[in-house]
Amino acid sequence: MISESQLETWSQLGKAAQFTDTYNSIRNNLFHPSAPYPVDRIDVHLQGSYGNDTNVWGDSDVDVVLCHAGAFYYDVTNMGAQDQVFLKAAFSADAAYRYEDFRGDAQRYISGLYCDVDLSGKAIYIPGNNGRRNADILVCQQFRRYYSLKNGMHDYQPGIAFIRNGARIENFPKQHSENCTLKHQATNQNFKRMVRIFKNMRNSMITKDLLGHKVAPSYFIEGMLYNVPNDKFVGSYQDMWIKCFNWIVTADSSELTTASGLHWLVRDGSPVCWPSANFRAFTAALKYHWESS
Repeated sequence: MISESQLETWSQLGKAAQFTDTYNSIRNNLFHPSAPYPVDRIDVHLQGSYGNDTNVWGDSDVDVVLCHAGAFYYDVTNMGAQDQVFLKAAFSADAAYRYEDFRGDAQRYISGLYCDVDLSGKAIYIPGNNGRRNADILVCQQFRRYYSLKNGMHDYQPGIAFIRNGARIENFPKQHSENCTLKHQATNQNFKRMVRIFKNMRNSMITKDLLGHKVAPSYFIEGMLYNVPNDKFVGSYQDMWIKCFNWIVTADSSELTTASGLHWLVRDGSPVCWPSANFRAFTAALKYHWESS
């Protein structure tokens, strides 16, 4: 069993000052009037561990969202047939300034601002330099998941979407962040502490070759713990860990959702879900690490 003192250390928030400076600097550049895209139609915000206050010691990258708000992708598959027909007719025209235009402008602009920018991944990677931390900038566009039309009003969940290898990937980072904050408040400020403990355990297991580097992204760890009932987040850190872990491994993983509540957490074949083999590998490694410590 891992000691209470170690769990308390792991529960603490990692250093954030340098990451805040990095984000503010990048944000100012992205909003600069010289940018080739319409700066009055963009949204820039943090996501990931620093955006959700779940960063731990050793977290290195600052995750930034650069979202085009002048157009949007949409999904109507949750609507009734008649509403779908109406909405598709209303949105039949293509945007004059498309996501592809925005992404290209953003890539060229950011590549001119920083050295050694890497455009090969889903996000634009900016290596750290002279006190600036590494950063990933996700270039995306607004997204709307529609549900119904009521008295002329559109019922939808707003999110973001981007294209990767020809496929559209949709996500809901603001709902994720808001729900994590509400969960934290409802658990006497213990939810994010437990997220940090599980993340630090993951990092420890990677160092000890008990887990692969990409098996358990922080996003999925946050989602996993978001599903745990609030009454499990009480007692000592050891008590909370045991109650949370036991609930996770006895729950039906197919019923778990991401923290946004808008995607399933564990599914195979989806870019926004945790592959079931990786989920099982993570929980098995957690059990071994806990029992062997």
